[in-house]
Amino acid sequence: MNPKILEVSEIKVIGLSTTIKMHEHHKIVALWKQFMPRKHELKTLVSEELIAMQIFNLQKNGEPDEDFDIWACAEVEDFNTMPQNLKSFIIPSGKYAVFLHRGMNASLTYQNIMTEWLPNSGYVIDDRPHFQVMGQTYKNGSPDSEEDFYVPIRLIKN
Repeated sequence: MNPKILEVSEIKVIGLSTTIKMHEHHKIVALWKQFMPRKHELKTLVSEELIAMQIFNLQKNGEPDEDFDIWACAEVEDFNTMPQNLKSFIIPSGKYAVFLHRGMNASLTYQNIMTEWLPNSGYVIDDRPHFQVMGQTYKNGSPDSEEDFYVPIRLIKN
């Protein structure tokens, strides 16, 4: 696993969100089914890429709560034309480890990031959203699908 380490500028997104528990993957599919028919309402899209975002609430020990927010969204230039019943969010700027994920088993990719790459990287997870960018090589449900996983990181303090 050799991620790109990038400084990412803030990203403005518009979409839909809900709170789920770790095992409620069916709610992710339902959220995307709600968002996709409304994507055309976003008048200032930066690109056709989709963004799946997770916002974890960290406990004092740094572990995430069982409940977390998920978003189905897309990047926009501004929030001047907000479609009714959609939400806006600004992903803060910061350092991200960017991993290319291939196939359908995202859980395995995240497990490898957290158990293999992260402990030996010199970084820890930062308290910012995690997100995935699904561009032209993303093929929903296909073993040939590709997407970029953005994991928020910061250097370990000495």
